[in-house]
Amino acid sequence: MTRRELDAAGITGPALRAAYTRCRRLNARHGRTYFLATRLLPVERRSAVHALYGFARWADDIVDDLDRPRTPEERDEQLRRLESDLAHGLLTGGGDEPVVRAVADTADRYGIDHTLFTDFLASMRSDLHVTDYPTYADLRDYMHGSAAVIGLQMLPVLGTVTPREEAEPHAAALGVAFQLTNFLRDVGEDLDRGRVYLPTDLLTAHGVDGGLLEWSRRTGRGDPRIRAALVAAEAMTRDVYRSAEPGIAMLDPRVRPCIRTAFTLYSGILDAIADQGYTVLHRRAVVSRGRRAATAAAGVVHIAGARWRARTARRALRAGGTALQVKGPVR
Repeated sequence: MTRRELDAAGITGPALRAAYTRCRRLNARHGRTYFLATRLLPVERRSAVHALYGFARWADDIVDDLDRPRTPEERDEQLRRLESDLAHGLLTGGGDEPVVRAVADTADRYGIDHTLFTDFLASMRSDLHVTDYPTYADLRDYMHGSAAVIGLQMLPVLGTVTPREEAEPHAAALGVAFQLTNFLRDVGEDLDRGRVYLPTDLLTAHGVDGGLLEWSRRTGRGDPRIRAALVAAEAMTRDVYRSAEPGIAMLDPRVRPCIRTAFTLYSGILDAIADQGYTVLHRRAVVSRGRRAATAAAGVVHIAGARWRARTARRALRAGGTALQVKGPVR
């Protein structure tokens, strides 16, 4: 499948093909939901999405990988090297890291705004020293670089049937919705890293502070105040999904099943969190394999329908052209 994707995208150089393949492996290993949805894209666009995800994953691992103990200073130095490598790669198409070569090539092919990568890395760097967010407005500032820009990077790859600027707010909102979902799912794991992404004012409104969260994480016991705060965070996240959803209809019809599948699977994590009683401090909520498979199967059906409609439209266009040739010019 990798070779077919690369051939369809017109990626020919051996080193560049290897770089894209590296990104695809990162996507397959770390982004199960995202990778499943990506497989519903037109084959020629998948490699670009793998490159965008692979780069984001690579940077995120520098900041968050707990398996390789490093000081904040060491992580900052690695992030700065990556930033320098990316700046060079975006200018020259090269790069020391395979993920940089792939993402620089994708940015060039699709005309992706370079400032989106700068903003992303700025948010990654903030994770080295920022541990909480007093208000949702503060969190939104962070998520512009860590999530909204991902949706904006994706938009040129996906294509739109409306002016791109009309779809941009919805694409940014979808990136934010996905990240808020991750924040809810990973509350316990983030707490282990010394971070709380849920806004402090939301927690305080329900009588929750960092000490209570740490107690619950340590003891495995729940608390109604924590549950109430998590319910409020879920409602906040679903509001963002609602503002993102109209953008799906603005995309190229051939990519809509992919994004709809990602939308459904990620919002399904919220359902899983609720079904498990908001116990995210003690166990990670996941969408069942059966539900993932059923959602993907529905996506395949939608893809088949989109392709059939596209073929029908092309045939009608050709038939119309032939008829005009036979009839001669309209007078």
